[in-house]
Amino acid sequence: MTSTGRRTSAPGTGAGGRSPRGDKRSTVRKAVPKVYVIPDTLSVKRLAEITQISSLDVIKQLMRNGIMASMNQLIDYDVATLVTSAFGIKTKREEQDTASAGTGLESDGDVDVSNMESRPPVVTILGHVDHGKTTLLDTIRKSKVTESEAGGITQHIGAYTVNYRDQDITFLDTPGHAAFTAIRARGAQVTDVAILLVAADDGVMPQTIEALDHAKAAGVPMIVAVNKIDRPDSDLDRVKRQLGEQGLLLEEWGGDTIVVPVSALRGDGIDDLLENILVVSEISEYKADPSKPATGTVVEAKLDKNRGPLATLLVQSGTLRVGDYVTAGTTGGKVRALASDLGKRLTEAGPSTPVVMMGFSGLPEAGDIFTVAASEKVAREQQDERLRQKETERVSMRALTLEELQSRMDSGEVKELNLVLKADVQGSVEAVCQALEQLNEAEARVRILHAASGTITESDILLAAASKAIVIGFSTSTQPGIDRMADREGVEIRHYGIIYHLIEDIEKALSGILDATYHEVVQGRATIRAIFPMGRRNKIAGCMVTDGRITRGSMVRVTRDGQTLHEGTISSLRRFKEEVNEVANGYECGVGLANFTEFQEGDFLESYRQEKGRG
Repeated sequence: MTSTGRRTSAPGTGAGGRSPRGDKRSTVRKAVPKVYVIPDTLSVKRLAEITQISSLDVIKQLMRNGIMASMNQLIDYDVATLVTSAFGIKTKREEQDTASAGTGLESDGDVDVSNMESRPPVVTILGHVDHGKTTLLDTIRKSKVTESEAGGITQHIGAYTVNYRDQDITFLDTPGHAAFTAIRARGAQVTDVAILLVAADDGVMPQTIEALDHAKAAGVPMIVAVNKIDRPDSDLDRVKRQLGEQGLLLEEWGGDTIVVPVSALRGDGIDDLLENILVVSEISEYKADPSKPATGTVVEAKLDKNRGPLATLLVQSGTLRVGDYVTAGTTGGKVRALASDLGKRLTEAGPSTPVVMMGFSGLPEAGDIFTVAASEKVAREQQDERLRQKETERVSMRALTLEELQSRMDSGEVKELNLVLKADVQGSVEAVCQALEQLNEAEARVRILHAASGTITESDILLAAASKAIVIGFSTSTQPGIDRMADREGVEIRHYGIIYHLIEDIEKALSGILDATYHEVVQGRATIRAIFPMGRRNKIAGCMVTDGRITRGSMVRVTRDGQTLHEGTISSLRRFKEEVNEVANGYECGVGLANFTEFQEGDFLESYRQEKGRG
């Protein structure tokens, strides 16, 4: 009875400020309760292991909260706390290296202001393929990298640092906006400033608009560099007007977008461009804590036959040192050597520093977040955990379907519906955009990240994956292999042939009354190799099935140069002289369509069906 009384009494002290049980009681009173560290995402089984609660009890508690979950299902931190709080267990969120790497700054929860130091800005140049990006990067390197450092430029590593007015600027040399967005799609936001490069003689081109949309979606400050001003046919004013038509409000017109005329060939305007980068950097105040273990992003990786796997890393927080144990994605290793973009051997690298690391056991992927582990054992445990979660992570991180977005908008979680729009011709793009803009309301709005004519491409899927967007195809098709990529990235593609069906679905999603609808599922694709006349009026298309299967009686779309010529049904499907029900990938066949004979060699056929629910 005595012990029971003591256990239930308040943990206060006796007379004179002393515990009735003496020093031992005082020690118990001052003990700090254990706080369990929970990551943002973990499996039910892992939660049970961390908290030492039986898996069955965890599942029961989740069921009491209306959540049906299996042992291997992933749950987030907020859901995990529903379980831990029921058992009186205190938790805190694990410091997320991915979050800090995504912004280049530490999260508010682990910032020690006294250790924060300014870091160089990280800059990516985007633009049309032949507008002078490579020349501009080469000119900046040659004019601003000191020759005395390791004998000048000795190698290309995908990232490098230049010095201007005693301040460093780091440039990422990515192959283009698709690679820029691919890194972002993997959870890493490595760029602080984006430079949109436009040629003064060409003006704004389709790829320029695409790069602009990718930079806008990333939400980073943007500087426009108008290149080739030395050309006799350059027209700077025309370029500015075109930029204004794309929604950019230039600084000289009262906006905040800086425009810098340059000539990458002659070196004109390079100083002005670098000066403006430093101005943007000063306003944004990029800082990081160099005293922490390093975190950052893999920029690129390759296999060297003499030195093994080599990875270009961008350190974004902390300091990376030779001898550290590093994990990136599902691979890792000990830092055996570090080298700068000049080939100079380094012993350590601080924030915003690009380095080549030797020591990985395998090749990491571009965009993988790398972290420094406390020991080799911890590094291996992290790799094992990431390997176990690799499959389930794809599901948990996928983009949302239109129905899921509608559900989240209805609950107030999401206020914007992100769309990537592709249509057959530019006129259709403008018509659809205008119609969608009229649907915007105070509570929810449509945000068109990118709109263009043509087929749905890899770049569109990457942008949608990085921005949690839906891809809308209006009277257009997808490039071969894109459907598989969309499925892998968890991106929903919706095809429409009638504009009011498209508008109706989006309107229902915004208003929260979206019912189950029918989605298009592509069954197969074929290329027309030859045309065979069948009588006076009919023609048969001799085809090679290049993807999936072609089925007799299914719906089919005929496309030429990315534009849809006809949609109808397959009336005849033959292998040699026999009618067949379907023809699989890699086989030839003859296809006849109802009410269409205007085939040409090189046309594409896309067979599809309508399914209820998500396609």
